[in-house]
Amino acid sequence: MTSTRTRLRPGHAVGRAVAVAMLMAGTSVFGVSTALADDGPSVPPGTEATSVPPVKVDPNDPDLKMPEGGTLAPAKVLDIVQVVEDQGGEERREDSNASIKFALQAEVLFGKDSAKLSSAAKSRIAAVAAEIKKQNATKVRVFGFTDNLGSSAHGDVLSKQRADAVHSVLAQSLDSNVTFEIRGYGEQYPIASNANEEGRKKNRRVEVSFPRGNAS
Repeated sequence: MTSTRTRLRPGHAVGRAVAVAMLMAGTSVFGVSTALADDGPSVPPGTEATSVPPVKVDPNDPDLKMPEGGTLAPAKVLDIVQVVEDQGGEERREDSNASIKFALQAEVLFGKDSAKLSSAAKSRIAAVAAEIKKQNATKVRVFGFTDNLGSSAHGDVLSKQRADAVHSVLAQSLDSNVTFEIRGYGEQYPIASNANEEGRKKNRRVEVSFPRGNAS
């Protein structure tokens, strides 16, 4: 296989060396941040840009050698995500530098094929509301999801109804200055395989996300 190298003018050698060195040192870090850090309210979950495949680098390329006296810029970590899930998978919490997201399984909140909250649901939602207050968040997103069983249209309606139900309880616990974005995505954006019941159970969920601290 023949490799092609592009030579830069001498004045560009330092910039090229710095860029490639940062790529070699930080590929895994940037891969994580790209996939998980985009939390904009207008971007549906699961549509974030994917990480770029690793680039082959020839370590013997003379254009990559650091000139005498040259230095590398310090590495920069864009975001780190910590994920905690209870043993039964009924509740999942994701913490990043910028936001917090709770994923509550539908079986904990609702009856089968229903949008009526169960007796255990309100205590779960109250705990989420307490965290929203703790973070002083004023923008909250409530997204509903289903598995791929049944018609897509039914899943869209049911997921929105469930998101509305969770929003109703949250709104009662939070200040009037908190604004909500409520959506039902049906079977879109699964977080597990729909080929088995274990995965479908995880996909039937309501997610509540909000900025951390003063990020709102």
